[in-house]
Amino acid sequence: MEDTHTLADDLYDIGCVKFGQFKLKSGLVSPIYIDLRLLVSHPVVLRRVAGAMAAKIAGDGQELPIQFDRLAAIPYAGLPIGVAVGLETGKPLIYPRKEVKDYGTAKLIEGEFRAGEVALLVDDLITKGTSKIESLKPLTDAGLLVKDVLVLIDREQGGQAELSTFGVTLHSVLTLSEILADLVRSNKLTGSQRDDVLAWIRSN
Repeated sequence: MEDTHTLADDLYDIGCVKFGQFKLKSGLVSPIYIDLRLLVSHPVVLRRVAGAMAAKIAGDGQELPIQFDRLAAIPYAGLPIGVAVGLETGKPLIYPRKEVKDYGTAKLIEGEFRAGEVALLVDDLITKGTSKIESLKPLTDAGLLVKDVLVLIDREQGGQAELSTFGVTLHSVLTLSEILADLVRSNKLTGSQRDDVLAWIRSN
């Protein structure tokens, strides 16, 4: 029998996608909450995520392969995903530090790289795109080129358009619309709940 269990189902089953009333950092109350930091506690699903992202990198009939020299993961949620994708693809990984050390080498970027190399920025999800633009700066300041960003989930709230203004292309394994559609098909979400979430996303 064909396995119809989707990656969206996996994420829901392990609690990465929740529905209810959740207060966000912005102060808004959202009917959906996505917490991909839980992936570190679920290696089987993390491996599936890495495989799906590696497939996105390789390209398919609709998209060309993404050309780059090194993965650059955004701490914190993007870092374990970046490590998993590196293991899946064999590509080396670097990451910009969130806090700059004032001891040792005091590096802004951990890992080996050379100026002029192309880095593929990797993270868990994208909303408006602001944090991705902020993460580009230490990389480009170090002489790296960033042409593409790869995320697991695009919340479809303007991130793609924001990145494009900086000449950066967004690639995502799943959109929020696709996740909601899959969960409706598997009877984990009603059509009415899906419509309520989409209406909230589109108005915020």
